Amino acid sequence: MTPDKTKHLQELITLFKNNIKQYKSSSYDEANTRVDFIDKFFELLDWDVRNIKGASEQYRDVVREDKVLIEGKQKAPDYSFRIGETRKFFVEAKKPSINIKDDIEPAFQIRRYAYTAKLPLSILTDFEEIAIYDTRIKPDKNDKASNARVFYCTYEDWFKPFNCAFNRTLKGTVENAVEKSDTNFDFIYNTFSKDAILKGSFDKYIQENKNKKGTSEVDKEFLKLIETWRAELAKNIALRNLDLTIYELNYAVQKIIDRIIFLRIAEDKQMESYGNLIKLVENSDIYKSFNNLVENADNKYNSGLFDKKDFLFDLSIDDKILKSIFKSLYYPDCPYVFSVLGIEILGNIYEQFLGKTVRLTSSHQAKVEEKPEVKKAGGVYYTPQYIVDYIVYNTVGELIKNKKPQEIEEVKILDPACGSGSFLIGAYNY
Repeated sequence: MTPDKTKHLQELITLFKNNIKQYKSSSYDEANTRVDFIDKFFELLDWDVRNIKGASEQYRDVVREDKVLIEGKQKAPDYSFRIGETRKFFVEAKKPSINIKDDIEPAFQIRRYAYTAKLPLSILTDFEEIAIYDTRIKPDKNDKASNARVFYCTYEDWFKPFNCAFNRTLKGTVENAVEKSDTNFDFIYNTFSKDAILKGSFDKYIQENKNKKGTSEVDKEFLKLIETWRAELAKNIALRNLDLTIYELNYAVQKIIDRIIFLRIAEDKQMESYGNLIKLVENSDIYKSFNNLVENADNKYNSGLFDKKDFLFDLSIDDKILKSIFKSLYYPDCPYVFSVLGIEILGNIYEQFLGKTVRLTSSHQAKVEEKPEVKKAGGVYYTPQYIVDYIVYNTVGELIKNKKPQEIEEVKILDPACGSGSFLIGAYNY
């Protein structure tokens, strides 16, 4: 750590210590904590928190969220630290009166954000305390605050020797940063500074620890969840609607799941009122109430996804099935925050999901199995985002080079095997 950084950090520590009673009072809020301490702390890690360099919104180092609450729950993390347009880690800020070390909810909050966004490490801090979490470990509402926590210290410990024995779970996690660190702040700098990120500390961590015990990837876990829905819906729809063909059964199950996921994501992105789906569990004939939401969505979005004329409105589905699905999509039962779920993650989930189909037995019972063409091919393969970006740049990029916006409006792009649409979305964004 440079003398200049040491001096500035010492000044922050002294300021906090001299006024700790005031800062820990209920009247000192999170917004002031961010401005007075947390912003300045991360500027010591060479992040342009206030965008002093004037980067465009697309490429600014740090995206700071306004505190927007939905039904008393925050919709997004306080800070997203980025290289270019790529998120590397989140920071969730709290006021000093919050007990970072022991309170369950703040830990669950940051872990949900980062796990959903598929980020390996993220930070929870009120400046007085700082906690780092391995956010590849799926969060659970019953977890203690210490679950998945790989580092913890207080503001008074920044200049103390880095104690790898105390933070033993770090060994093998961010190995290089551990070896180079003399003090606790050295460790933070060697792991989370902009320079450390640019040198690949996070990417190396992901590669070396991707199969670490207890970790799981959000796409695989969310896929398991919606595959459970498919099996339960298929069995129930087949049982209650005996006249359906196999095509109609597959269509119904797929379309209902598509509608549920779209509407739930729209809630977290503030396109729909939060809690529309979970409120339905209080009704009898939940499916009928759900179709009222579908009708409203059809009027609003004018999309084939919500077509009011299809046969789905005439189906019978037991309340128990839908109640279970809707409850699994909301805090605290749900470990996912849909406002930060990347479109490429959702695309990967759907590619895998579409690799299976429902078939009917002779007794009209539903069974889910892999599609023959998928089985023959050895599975479903999702195109990584960097390959999508490369191909779009060298095709669409060449096509629209030197064209005026009016000319680009006339361009038509066809992807006859679009799957979940990753190339079409890439082309549209480009």
